[in-house]
Order: sequence, then C-alpha cells, then structure tokens
Amino acid sequence: MKQKEIITSSELATLWMTYQEKTMFLRMVEYFHAVSEGKKEQNFYESHLNKLAKEIKKIEAILQAEGAVVPNGFSEQDVNKQAPPLFQPTFALQIMRMLAEIGMGLHAIHLARSYRKDIIRLFQELSATTQHCYEECTELLIEKGALSCPPQVSMPEQVDMVVNTQYLKGTNIFGNKRVLNTVEVSFLYQSIESNSIGQQLITGFAQVTKDPELKKFFTQGKELSKKIITKLSKKLMDDDIQIPLAWVGSPTVSTIAPFSDKLMLYCISLFCSFGLGSNAIGTTFSLRKDLSATLIPLITNIYDYGVQGAELMAKKGYTEEPPGMENRKNIINKK
Repeated sequence: MKQKEIITSSELATLWMTYQEKTMFLRMVEYFHAVSEGKKEQNFYESHLNKLAKEIKKIEAILQAEGAVVPNGFSEQDVNKQAPPLFQPTFALQIMRMLAEIGMGLHAIHLARSYRKDIIRLFQELSATTQHCYEECTELLIEKGALSCPPQVSMPEQVDMVVNTQYLKGTNIFGNKRVLNTVEVSFLYQSIESNSIGQQLITGFAQVTKDPELKKFFTQGKELSKKIITKLSKKLMDDDIQIPLAWVGSPTVSTIAPFSDKLMLYCISLFCSFGLGSNAIGTTFSLRKDLSATLIPLITNIYDYGVQGAELMAKKGYTEEPPGMENRKNIINKK
C-alpha cells in the first residue's frame, strides 16, 4: 500500500499565503460586484466570485485533510457591501487587473515550491483562472478606452550585438546617451502604470479610514507613488517616449469604508511586495546604469514603506502568524 505523501513546509507556506490572498480578493470582488451597474461587469464579477469560492474550498480541504488549522484570512466582517462606490467602475476593473497580475506572479512562485501532485495541479488551476481574469479585465478596459497600451516601435531588421561597455553605461559610441531599449521601456512603463493605479487606490483608502495612523500611512504611500511616477516618467520623456496617458480613474467622494482597515493594509502590503519584485527585476534586466541608479533608491523607499506597513499591522493586531517550524531546543529542554 502506497504511503500517503505528507505536505512539505514549503507547500504549507504556499497554501497559507494563497489563502490570505484569495480570501482578500474574494471580499474585494464581492464589493465590486455589489456596486457594479453594467450587465457585462456584473457577469464578470459574479463569474469570478464563484471561481474564488471554489478555489478557497479546495485549499481548505487540503489543509483539513492534513490536520492543519485553516487560517482566518478575510471574512465577511472585512467587507461592507452596503457602502457606496468608492471607485469609479473602470477603476475597479483596473484594481482587479492589477490584483490578477500580482496573483499570476505569486502562483508561479508557489508552483515552483510545490512537490505533491495535487498541490502542483492546484497551482496550475489557480494560474489558469487568474490568467483568464487578467485577460478579461484587459479586454474590458481596452473596450472602454480606459487602458493605455505601451508605445509601438519599428520592427528590428537585423541582429545587433553590444560591442563595448559604453552600451551598459547608457551611452553610444559617440558618448551620447543612448535611447532606452524595449526591455527597459517595458519595465518602466509597467511600473508607472502600477503606481498610477496604486496612487489612486491608496488615496481612496486614506479617504475612508477613520484611524489617524492609517490615514497618515496611506497618505505617505500616495506621495511615494507620485515620486516613483515622476522619476520614471522623466526617463521615458527624456527619450521622447510616450508615458501611460489613459485616465486610470479616481476615488469618488465617499468617506464610508467598504473594507476593514486590516484588509486595506494587507492589500497595500501586496502592492509593496509586487513593487519590490518588479523594480528588482527591472534593475536586473536594465542595461543602462543610470536606470539602476534611479531604481535602487526607489526599491529602498518601497522596502522601508513596506516595513512600516508590516509594523503597523502587527501593532494593530491584524497580522496572522504563519505556521511555524518545530522549536527543537524547547522540545529537548522540555521537562
């Protein structure tokens, strides 16, 4: 008889993190569905509500089968579906698209840390569902004229090789600053786009929280996003490259919170993690040293802000402790 495969510590960690993310996403989609008006948008949200509920039940079933406690995550207490719209309809889709983008990245990481067949299959399914959500959001936003696509470029007709280190310094053979390449533009463009969405999202959160500490924290995040947008936009504009121009939307005048302070803080922590990873990858693939010189201080700023948020969550009692490893010293010394 084949012995049952026990999940590893890495798999337990990925299931735990995914449960936090999915339950948060579910509560946000519940609210967006409640305040949506268009038939197409309502159908979209309803479809993904059903998918999220099934995904969460699958994670719960695996944990329960292993004798592991199901995390608290985010419950109905973390959403106020009676709250008036905090964001305009197209901006709610922008948030959904950004959360799907973050989810795709997390599922890829979690899949790479999975060993058991059923858990590998779970993350493959989660990836496919999240990719479909991203695709649908993108199509809806383009259809509404609410998504700015990156600039077009002439197709290369030959393969060119880097012949000297001037290219890495950001200059050409004549000592003039070289134009950004498409790899560099793609990372800059995506970072500007995500920070534009993040800026409006966090403005809405600052508008509705009643906690002075959170209001201050969210306001600081808004200013950090503006700083990142300004610095990275300048890099594109210096080379006469179009920056994201489509109006991403903004908060309404509502001051009634649709989400708990706990959920809003966790959501921003996800955005910080995404920003750190994205800028780190951008730095790695950038072949212009002046870009790295711009990105590295911003990474530090994002990290410091993320730490501040983590400390605030812990202080407020919002942080759920991840499953721990056995403390062998305590076990050995136990009387």
